[in-house]
Amino acid sequence: MESLSSRILTSVVGFAILSVVVWIGWGALLPALIVVAVMALREYIRMLDRNDIDVRRMSLVVFAVALLVASLPMWPGTPWPGGSWREAVLTVAAGYFLVVEVIRPGERPLERVVYSLFGLLYIPWLLGYFLLLRYSPDGQDGLLYFALPLLATFAADIGGYFVGHFFGRRKLAPEVSPGKTVEGSIGGLIFSFLMVLGLTTVTHIWTPFEALLYSILVASASQLGDLAESLLKRALKTKDSGTSLPGHGGFLDRVDSLLFAVPATYLFLNISVFTR
Repeated sequence: MESLSSRILTSVVGFAILSVVVWIGWGALLPALIVVAVMALREYIRMLDRNDIDVRRMSLVVFAVALLVASLPMWPGTPWPGGSWREAVLTVAAGYFLVVEVIRPGERPLERVVYSLFGLLYIPWLLGYFLLLRYSPDGQDGLLYFALPLLATFAADIGGYFVGHFFGRRKLAPEVSPGKTVEGSIGGLIFSFLMVLGLTTVTHIWTPFEALLYSILVASASQLGDLAESLLKRALKTKDSGTSLPGHGGFLDRVDSLLFAVPATYLFLNISVFTR
């Protein structure tokens, strides 16, 4: 109960802080994302260190900050037709990591390139979607669309926890996350759908069918994000990514679901046949 209370308290405080930051806009959201990215990368590097895996640390942090800055949607123009400044930064980063290893290869150069690029893609690249979604389609409506994955993920997390605790029988992915159950996954989807249905009905932005499709997508994405981090931690023989957040472990443990849910929401809004 003490662990659950700490978890709920951390979630509520984190949700309140994030809500204020998102409401203020990019002037607060960008610095907050940079802090989260740096802290999450720090946890990622520590997990690699425990397994004697090296990355280009300072370069990784520099490119992470550059990638988030490039994710601001108000940059004028594009580096090439159909491209984005995010893609430009990522291309430069990939070239840099390869060139540095050619010049100063040391031991296991390919491993250093792979884990450096993975860290860049997994954390700051996905966090960049937070900025893109906040201003999709504009600064005003972006607030509502940003609230969708936050509330849906929170509902899926709570629903999955309680349904799995009381009714969970069949393991969802026993080799990756033994605590996850099929019943908990279904419970998370139902809670997520009820939350999304209530919000979209009040705001009149989607039909119940559209809300159901989105709920399936975002609940699946959030649970996949959780399982993806569990897979990473299992591969690196780590229980929690860190100890910074009471009841949640580290920053990466807290944002793992949103790292997939927010990009999924952005893609749903911009690619879905329901986009208006």
